[in-house]
Amino acid sequence: MSTAIPPPPDAQAPATEARPRALFAGVEPIEVFVDLLARVETETTATEFYDRICEAICRLTTMRRSAIFLADLGRRRVRAVGAHGTSFSQLAALRPTLVDTPIAQQALLEDNVVVVSERIEEAVPPEYARLLGITTLVCVPLSAAGRAYGVICADRGGGKFDLSDGERHLLWTLGKTAALVATARNATRQQERARRLGERLDLAREVHERVMQRLFGVSLALSAGEPLSDEERERCRVEMVQALADLRRALERPLAPLPRETGTTLAADLDRLVGTPGTPVRVSWPPGLAVPPDLEPLAQSVLAEALRNVRKHASASSVEVALARDEDTFTLEVRNDGVDGTAQRGPAGGGMGLRLAAFEALQLGGVVEFGSAGEGEWRMRLVVPVEQAP
Repeated sequence: MSTAIPPPPDAQAPATEARPRALFAGVEPIEVFVDLLARVETETTATEFYDRICEAICRLTTMRRSAIFLADLGRRRVRAVGAHGTSFSQLAALRPTLVDTPIAQQALLEDNVVVVSERIEEAVPPEYARLLGITTLVCVPLSAAGRAYGVICADRGGGKFDLSDGERHLLWTLGKTAALVATARNATRQQERARRLGERLDLAREVHERVMQRLFGVSLALSAGEPLSDEERERCRVEMVQALADLRRALERPLAPLPRETGTTLAADLDRLVGTPGTPVRVSWPPGLAVPPDLEPLAQSVLAEALRNVRKHASASSVEVALARDEDTFTLEVRNDGVDGTAQRGPAGGGMGLRLAAFEALQLGGVVEFGSAGEGEWRMRLVVPVEQAP
């Protein structure tokens, strides 16, 4: 049995055991989330950030266990991003979807708190219910400004229970507030990434305009095919010394990139895509091939961008993903058909996502190629050197 509770609260919350603990303790929900918001810039990982939101929800309500599931549209998956009172590693191993989680569908569609107490196996994936021993589950929409990000699932550690109207509304409000806090965090991190990217672009521009220009002039002098005079040799020496000094100054900049958090692997992404309804995805993965750990974030990013372009710019009947690796390089290629010849253009017309993927590959000494692969076909190809073990 499931019930959807509309947002407006009762004027008076009944004084029962189900009444939120925060009301007894005098803790205002907004104060807890303001504290979280104040730590947005100091959070080290996404998991720690969402763990704190789950902890705050349990502090402010009668819930004992809570978890946040977010939708990753780029990789077409739903994953656990934080938990409190339960094992996050167990939740992270689950692969729920909206199709097999009707309780989440209802919560997001109606923008209401949904409580399920009977036939729980029909509301959530059976393995989820068995894993945690759930008998009553509360599902709170995590949405704000008309955009749905995911859901908060919570219970009292097992056993059946009912919620007061006051606590239902409190949970609904916490879902809205958590969505706003998460949005603020994402915006902050995006601004930081944009700043770092700008610094790297400035570095590339400086190296090109100062170092490369000097080295190019020296190379022209050395390739003239005529003996150099003492004055010309001295000029080449001075230019080389100056180029090295310019390069040294440029490389002294603190340009360490933000750590990448994917929480998955390229193999797991591809396994999920093969079993996802929609455009068929065929994978060619040679036996024994392993993706270098340091290339996992880049490979996943390129795959996600390629699939995003397929969905936006093509009516593909199939997508082919091929991997290859030799002693020196790792290659990932994504092909699709159904391109009308104008929706996707060559490198000169690449969008921001393609350019960022190409720049990210450049940081690791690689290259991203994209463009037409024949009549009605499009290809995106990543080639990056593999660091050999000493």
